[in-house]
Amino acid sequence: MFGAFRPTGTNLGGLLWKTPWKLSVTRKANARARLKKVDAVIEAVRASGVQCESLNRALELPKEHEMPAKDKYTIFSATTKGYRKGIHKVPKWTRMTLRTNPKGF
Repeated sequence: MFGAFRPTGTNLGGLLWKTPWKLSVTRKANARARLKKVDAVIEAVRASGVQCESLNRALELPKEHEMPAKDKYTIFSATTKGYRKGIHKVPKWTRMTLRTNPKGF
């Protein structure tokens, strides 16, 4: 029981940090707020008069209020049953631009 070979959390139950299967209400609200902040930054850069290719690509993306809930909280995944998985399952999902998905999915 005690000693060098005692059971640990990883040995007993697999991963120690488990990801919930759906986003909580708080995490959804934080995701929406994050999208709104990004929209505000893009708008501020556009208003400043700067011209660059990355700004043109950012302006083509849908704004937070234009996105359906399906695209806000899930992402297309060819390997997942139903072709959708929760956005929080993507590594570093808070730092990525995940606003566009294939049509029809």
